[in-house]
Amino acid sequence: MEKKKITPHFKDILTYLVILFVIHIQFVQSQSIDCSKQISCRDCIQTEGCAWCPKLTNDDVKCFKATEISKYCDPSSIENPKNKVNISQDTPLTKNNSKSNKSIVQLKPQQIDLKLRIKEPKNITFEYARAEDYPVDLYNLMDLSYSMNYHKDKLSRLGSQVASEMSKITKNFRLGFGSFVDKTTYPYISVIPEGMNKSQCQQCAEPYSFKHHMSLSNDSALFEKRVREAKISGNVDPPEGGLDALMQVMVCENEIGWRPNARRLVVFSTDASFHYAGDGKLGGVIKPNDGKCHMKNNEYTHGLIQDYPSVGQINEIAKKHAINIIFAVTTKQIKVYQTLSEHIEGSTVSTLANDSSNVVSLIRDQYNKISSSIEIKDNADKDILNVKYFSKCLGDKINMTNKCDGLKVGQTVEFQVEFTAISCPKNPSDWKQTVKIYPVGIDESLIITIELQCDCTCEKSVEHKSPICSNHGSLTCGICECNEGFSGRDCKCSVQDESTSTENDLQCRPDNMTKVECNNQGNCICGLCECYKRANPHEIISGKYCECDNFSCKRHDGFLCSGQSHGTCKCGVCDCKPGWIGSACECSTSTDTCRAPGETEICSGYGECICGQCKCSNQVENNRYGRFCEKCPTCPGRCQDFKECVQCLAYNTGPLATNSSDCDSNCEKLFKITSKTETVAIEKENLDEQLCTFYDENQCRFQFVYNDKDANNVVVRVQEILECPPKVFTPAIIFSIVGSIVLVGLASLLLWKLIMTIQYKNEFAKFEKERLMACWDTGENPLYKKATSTYQNPLFREE
Repeated sequence: MEKKKITPHFKDILTYLVILFVIHIQFVQSQSIDCSKQISCRDCIQTEGCAWCPKLTNDDVKCFKATEISKYCDPSSIENPKNKVNISQDTPLTKNNSKSNKSIVQLKPQQIDLKLRIKEPKNITFEYARAEDYPVDLYNLMDLSYSMNYHKDKLSRLGSQVASEMSKITKNFRLGFGSFVDKTTYPYISVIPEGMNKSQCQQCAEPYSFKHHMSLSNDSALFEKRVREAKISGNVDPPEGGLDALMQVMVCENEIGWRPNARRLVVFSTDASFHYAGDGKLGGVIKPNDGKCHMKNNEYTHGLIQDYPSVGQINEIAKKHAINIIFAVTTKQIKVYQTLSEHIEGSTVSTLANDSSNVVSLIRDQYNKISSSIEIKDNADKDILNVKYFSKCLGDKINMTNKCDGLKVGQTVEFQVEFTAISCPKNPSDWKQTVKIYPVGIDESLIITIELQCDCTCEKSVEHKSPICSNHGSLTCGICECNEGFSGRDCKCSVQDESTSTENDLQCRPDNMTKVECNNQGNCICGLCECYKRANPHEIISGKYCECDNFSCKRHDGFLCSGQSHGTCKCGVCDCKPGWIGSACECSTSTDTCRAPGETEICSGYGECICGQCKCSNQVENNRYGRFCEKCPTCPGRCQDFKECVQCLAYNTGPLATNSSDCDSNCEKLFKITSKTETVAIEKENLDEQLCTFYDENQCRFQFVYNDKDANNVVVRVQEILECPPKVFTPAIIFSIVGSIVLVGLASLLLWKLIMTIQYKNEFAKFEKERLMACWDTGENPLYKKATSTYQNPLFREE
C-alpha cells in the first residue's frame, strides 16, 4: 500500500494553528496575572511581568505590570530586577597541545556569575572543542579468577600494540594495570586449608580482593611484564568482587597516578557478573562502603571490613572523578553489563572475544566512540531550576539537545543553556545556587554561580517608628510593618479599637459596589481583612480583600493544576511551570511526546500534536491510530516478528517448536506473555496495542495482542485455545469417493444393459412381425437368385 502523508502545505497549516493555540493560551494566562493583588515587594517581583513601586506609600496598589509601572512611579525607584550575566573566567580553547605544557582547555568560558529573576529565562552560550593530543590515562582492571587465565596471557602480549594504536590518536598516552578476584572469606572463596585455587592449578596465587600492579606509565614493556607476572587465583561463587576494585581504582588518584587534565578510561575485563551492596552480608561484612581509598602496599585492605559498593556509589564517583568505564565482557555477560551501564554515566559495553584477540580494536573503537561524542550534564536542583540545552552540533538547525556526535579534533560546537528559576526556596541560604555544567567523562566544567533575585533592594532600607506608620511600625518598601499591638495600613489601629465601624468596613471592600467585607472569607479588623484559616493547613486564603486562594483552581485527572510538577494554584488561577500550558496546566508545550522513538516527524506525519498527544488524521485513505499515529489496518507492525514465538511459547507449534532450546533462546528476549484468555481484543483507549491474526500450518486460527510501548519490555496477551477446523478421516473420504464412483459406474452399466436389452427385444419383435406379414414366396421374390449361374464363351466353336 502506497504511503500517503499529509501534504507539506497542510502540515504547515497545522503547525501554524498549533502555534496560534499555544500563543493564545499563553496570552490568556498572561492576562490572568493580576499584579495589583501582590501585597509585598517580594511577592511582586517573584510574579512574572510585575514590578514594585516603594514610593507610593499607603496606596492601595504598589505592584504593577512592568510595562505600565512607569506611568505611576519614578523610574529611579522601581523594583524590577533584571537577569544579569558576568563572565568571570574565559580562558581560550586549546587547539594544539603538541608543543605546550599548559593545561588543556576544551570548554569555555569556565566561570560565570548570574543574577536570575524568578520565571524569567536566561540563555548562556558556551563552547566545546576537542583538542589535539589530549592526554589519555588508560587503566586495565582485569578479573584474574581462574577462568580468565587465557585472557591474561593474551593481554600480556598486546601491551605494545595497545600503546602503538593509541599513539595514532594521541601522543600523550599512559597505561596502568590492576586485578581483582573477590573478598577473602566464605562463601566467596574456599576456606579449606588446601584452598580451592590449589586444586585447580599449583601456581595459582592465594585469593585477594584487589591488587594494583602498575601505576599509569608510558612504558608499554613494563605493562606487558606486570601483566605476565600477575598470577591467576580463584574463588567459589560465579560473581566477582569487581566493584570493590573499581571503587579503589577511581578514588585512589595518587596511587593509580591519574592526571587532573586527562581523559580517564578504565577497561573492566571479566567473564562473570558482579557482587554489589548487600551481598557482603553473606560473608558477615555489613559495614557500608564509604567510597574512600583504602590501599596499603598496593592492595585493598578493607575487603573484609566494608561491603561492596552500590551501583549508585559507582555512578557518583565516576561522575565526580570524570572517569569513563569500558566494560569488556564475554558474550554471556553482555546483557548484565548493559543493564549496569545504563546506570553509570559515561560507561559503555563491548564484547570481549573468547581468546581476547580483539582487545586492541576494542579499546581503539570504544575510545573513538567516547571521544567523538560530547554529552553535557549538570548538577542543578531540579526543584529550583529548570535547565534546557540547545545546540546546532555540526548542522545548521538548532535543536533542544545536550549531546553531539561525530566530532573530530579541532571542531568546535556551541551550546546554549537556558536557566529558569521555578520558585524561591523558603530558606534564604538556598537563594544562591552553584551549578556545575560538565562534559561527561572530562575533568573540565563551567561553574555558574546563580543568585536568585527573591528579595528587593528597598528591604535593606528600613525606617523604624516611621511617621507614615503612625510611629507604631517600620516602613519597608512603602509598606508598614506594625509593632505588636497595632494593625492597619498605617498602624493606627490598636487591638482595643472596635473593628465594626463603617469606615473600617468600607476599607475591607474592593469597591463601593460590593456590600460584603473580605469576600465573606475573612474578618474585617481595623480596616484590614484577616482571612479565615482552613482545616487543611496547605489551603490558604490570601489577598488584600481575601479574594485569593490556592485551592480553587481547575483540576485535571483529580489533581490541582495537574499536580505540583505541572503548576501551582495562585489566586484561583493555575500558574504553570515551564513546559506546561492550559487552564489546568494539563498541556505540554513540547512535541517530543508526539514523536515515535528514533523518528523526527510529529505523529509520523499523519496527525497533529495537541496538548502533548497525537490527534491522528481521520481521512479515509489514512485511517491512522496509535500513540504516534503509526498504526493502520493494513500496516504490518510487528505481528510477523512475534508470530513464530507465540506459536512456540503458547501452543508448542510452528517452526521453533521442534527444538525447545531454539524457542527459549530466540523468544524469551523478545517479549513476555502476560495472560491467556478465551478471546483477545484491544483494550479501549490503549493506543499502544496491536491485534494480530494468523493461521498455522494446520489451518488453525489464533490471535494475540502485543504492546511495545516499552521496547525493552514488550508484553503479549494470547488466545488460550487454537480455533481449528474439525478433524477429517481422509481414507474414509477417499474410499467413499472411490466406492461412489464404482457404484455409479456399475449402476450406469446395468442401466445401459437394461436399455439395450429392451431395445433389442423391441427390434426382434418388429422383425418377426414383418416376416410373418410378407406376401411373396421364394420363386416370386425379385431378390431371389439361383444358386447356379451359367455363362457361355462366345469364342467357343464346337467341331
